[in-house]
Amino acid sequence: MSANTERTVTATPIVVAGAGENATRSEADAARAKDARRARAIDRDADVARWKSIVEAGGEDAWVDSELRAKGLFVDTDPATLSESDKAGFKERKRAESAEKKRLVRLAIQARRATHIGHVGAGIFYSDDADEVAREEDARVARAKENDLGSLDSPEALAKGLGVSIPALRWLCFHRDVESQSHYHVFTIPKRDGSSRTITAPLPELKAAQRWLLRNVVEKLPVHGAAHGFLTGRSIATNAVVHAGADVIVKVDVKDFFPTVTFRRVKGLFRKAGLPENVATLSALLATEPPRETVEFRGKTLRVAEGPRACPQGAPTSPAILNAMCLRLDLRMSGLARMMGFVYTRYADDLAFSYRSDANAKGAKGTRSAAPIGALLRGVTQILKGEGFRLNAKKTTVLRRGNAQRVTGLIVNAPNKEGVPAARVARDVVRKLKAAIWNREHGRPAMGEESLAQLKGMAAFIHMADAKRGRALLDRIVALEAREHL
Repeated sequence: MSANTERTVTATPIVVAGAGENATRSEADAARAKDARRARAIDRDADVARWKSIVEAGGEDAWVDSELRAKGLFVDTDPATLSESDKAGFKERKRAESAEKKRLVRLAIQARRATHIGHVGAGIFYSDDADEVAREEDARVARAKENDLGSLDSPEALAKGLGVSIPALRWLCFHRDVESQSHYHVFTIPKRDGSSRTITAPLPELKAAQRWLLRNVVEKLPVHGAAHGFLTGRSIATNAVVHAGADVIVKVDVKDFFPTVTFRRVKGLFRKAGLPENVATLSALLATEPPRETVEFRGKTLRVAEGPRACPQGAPTSPAILNAMCLRLDLRMSGLARMMGFVYTRYADDLAFSYRSDANAKGAKGTRSAAPIGALLRGVTQILKGEGFRLNAKKTTVLRRGNAQRVTGLIVNAPNKEGVPAARVARDVVRKLKAAIWNREHGRPAMGEESLAQLKGMAAFIHMADAKRGRALLDRIVALEAREHL
């Protein structure tokens, strides 16, 4: 085409949907989704009813034969007894029988998949049948009743409790070493030391299942009194106040705490609690996930497992599972601490031991005994190893009374005046928050980029340790919010 050639272009009008049209489209989409759900429910009910008929008939083969007989398509004639003229009709009947048999077999398989878990992934042993010796079953049922788990006696009961179908439960539990779609959203958050922490947060469907599992299974398991993390009525404040006024505090960190609690250990915990083998397997699969690496392969994004399934940091079930898993660890640590004159608590993977010299003095009045720190750490290391954990030596800290003693972020040194809480937020943190609030109140520029929500979070943190001071700070922030929304 030359430079002087003119070309006429017909413009395509841009149609902008109005609010009414968008609302109508949304209503139509919702109606279609509702119809699809209703259709799936009808199909599922049909599959369940069909499987009941299969069981009553004596199995899939027997059911297929009975259905063929009912339709008049079952052929049991010996072709050797037929004449040449009858063989043509015989072949036609066999073709009809074969076609119908294939259809019935497909329906039987569909009914089995709708009512049985079957397979949950490579490398995971699973059986729908709970084959138990009578004596072992009686002991398991007794443990389940003791933990109020007697109703969870089958995969069907688990699916019913979760409010999902058997196929949906299988989808939530299924293990794949390589996957293109995931039940988790993975991201990182910064840690205080400058490194990053990987958070593996479940998507809504799995999160709902994990929350049900948390309420109805995990929270019913016994937990030691020394545990303070993620428990109703306990907090970083209740954990810290135990160690207030101590002469020496030894803080110990467990290395790779969450990844250490693997699928096999979680399943063992559920089995010990009284769940049947198959229900324990499914529950452990719901609560665990392997660490994964994202790779690009032939234009597809894949997530490849890099290790065994373990409790993901970000799942609602993980902290409570770890608390229950550490029951024996806490028992042994408490015994060791008591024997050496220490007091022990645990908040998640942070272990704290405190020693008071006056309480352990054996000589004349006023004498102080030295804390057996070396013996304590040797015992702690041995117990951790015996319980399947490892000590993080880089984070082991010894805090003496002459220096600031912090336990789960709170100062626990003996206060130097009355009215000061035994466990409290550091003074520099309180001063910074007061300054930030004052600047907001007087229209001054903020010292940082903190929002009112962040300031309220800091005030709530103070309120947890010092209710009077924290309440006053929260009231000032609420007043600021009201003023800024005018």
